Amino acid sequence: MVSQEQRRRQLAREKFLRQQQRRTEARRKARLRNSVIASVLGVVVIGSVALYTTGVLKDDGDKKENASAEVTPGASPSAAPTSKAPDPCAKPAAGSAEKLSWKKEPAMTIDTSAKYTLKLATTCGDIGIALKTSAAPHTVNSFDFLAGKGYFDHTKCHRLTTQGIYVLQCGDPQGTGMGGPGYTLPDENLKDTSLKSNTYPAGTVAMANTGQKHTGGSQFFLVYKDSPLPPSYTPFGTIDAAGMKVLNKIAAAGENTGAGDGAPNATVVINKATVSKS
Repeated sequence: MVSQEQRRRQLAREKFLRQQQRRTEARRKARLRNSVIASVLGVVVIGSVALYTTGVLKDDGDKKENASAEVTPGASPSAAPTSKAPDPCAKPAAGSAEKLSWKKEPAMTIDTSAKYTLKLATTCGDIGIALKTSAAPHTVNSFDFLAGKGYFDHTKCHRLTTQGIYVLQCGDPQGTGMGGPGYTLPDENLKDTSLKSNTYPAGTVAMANTGQKHTGGSQFFLVYKDSPLPPSYTPFGTIDAAGMKVLNKIAAAGENTGAGDGAPNATVVINKATVSKS
């Protein structure tokens, strides 16, 4: 016969065993839960790495600068994007850019001793440019040829920089920074007296290039504020006062990345480009 003391000890032992079983079961469930969590985290990490390597999670701040065929040096990025300003320009004239191409530089037809002007009738206003004919005859002759063929008509100015350097870049019928006339031009006038201390002063018009010598084509940039640049880009014109007002209006509207180098928020389209002899 079981005594009261033996019964008490048996009940205590059974209670202890039940506690042990509950603790064992709790640890088992905890291990299972942790294993599931670890598996899920592993999938997330692996998926994130896969997405990153395919570019889905690429940070916009790591994007390369505009990969133009004809470029100026990159602008310094700002810390954060800014809100888009209203478009200050009118709608473009009817028509589209013709993607024309030639195998070689046009023959010299201009009078290098005469004065020539380039008028860009844009959606944002007219920009008048006094051309440096005698100092950059190949460049001016090319612009006279291209303008006469309607090459610049209906082309969009595709790049605006607002940090580091301050330029509006135009002259590409493709509107991508990759277009050109099919031929290249020699560098000219790189010792222009206006280029002091590696600075292109406001009002300068100069040729873009690939970063190599003698690779200018049709793309050019208009400087609206003094810009630190090495003397590697043919300066071939000077913008008039009315044109500078147009440029400043375009610059004030900003560019579309907020990082200081992108497409202008203003719809800048050259409706018509005309070279005139005076």
